Amino acid sequence: MSRSHRIYFPITVLLIASIACAVPAISTVPDTATPIDLNNAIAQTVAALTLNAPTETSSPTLEPTAIFTFTPSLTPTETATPTLEFTSTPSITLITVSVDTNCRSGPGKVYPREGSLLIGETAEVLAVDPTTNYWYIRNPDASNAAEYCWVWGEYATLTGPTLQLPIHTPPPTPTATATFIPTNTVPPPPTFNADYVGVDTCNGQWWVNIKLKNTSSVLFKSVYISIKDKTTNITQVQLQNEFSRRDGCSGSNTKDSFGAGETYIQSSPLFGYNLSGHEIKATITICSDKDLNGLCSTRGVGVIIP
Repeated sequence: MSRSHRIYFPITVLLIASIACAVPAISTVPDTATPIDLNNAIAQTVAALTLNAPTETSSPTLEPTAIFTFTPSLTPTETATPTLEFTSTPSITLITVSVDTNCRSGPGKVYPREGSLLIGETAEVLAVDPTTNYWYIRNPDASNAAEYCWVWGEYATLTGPTLQLPIHTPPPTPTATATFIPTNTVPPPPTFNADYVGVDTCNGQWWVNIKLKNTSSVLFKSVYISIKDKTTNITQVQLQNEFSRRDGCSGSNTKDSFGAGETYIQSSPLFGYNLSGHEIKATITICSDKDLNGLCSTRGVGVIIP
């Protein structure tokens, strides 16, 4: 035997012996074992292996919960569209005041008082003084004083064009002897008379009737009435391109124009209460053209209604 064979033989013997020790002894199953016992044994073995097997604890996976936010749909609120009332802007310049203001023969306190422009009254503006602080107007109290007078503009509100108004040079003060000669002289307006004739009512509405008499040769076509109840401090106004009279609850009659020498009963704006015993002041302006255009004239009427 060669040297190499002698070396390999002991190693082989050692390997066989180690394998024999590593292989477990095989249990023999008795011939009498039934298939049921075999199955029970297998089940018990599997159960034991299952009990001894490490358990893996799985962390539950939390599924995100969807959060829904419900926003209620707002039903749009229907907004009523206001009805616009269109009024004609007169071509003449009118003036009102927020404080009762004296109307004098000149622009300043040194001049005599000729009347007054009261809250709620309206007068036509004919000119302005060089300082633009005083307005030359038709006197609301012209029936008892001068036809024209000057009113301070501190508390005044003007309606209509003002840029076209002429500038009047102030008259001399009462102590001066110079003669007043106005520049850009305004021609005298047409004239008429106005008188209170009574009060009328229908269905809780009250109004005043005023008799107008055209004392000029001008044909009038429009009328503006501002009437103030001094007892309640309520003012009503109306502008018409015709002349009209209400006859109680029977209706009304109208007239397109108001000619020279004619007399007509004009009804005032309506009040929603009884005017008996109240003091009223009416200012009436009538003009030769519609919408208070052309030649115009203004008168005032004051009365305590019986």
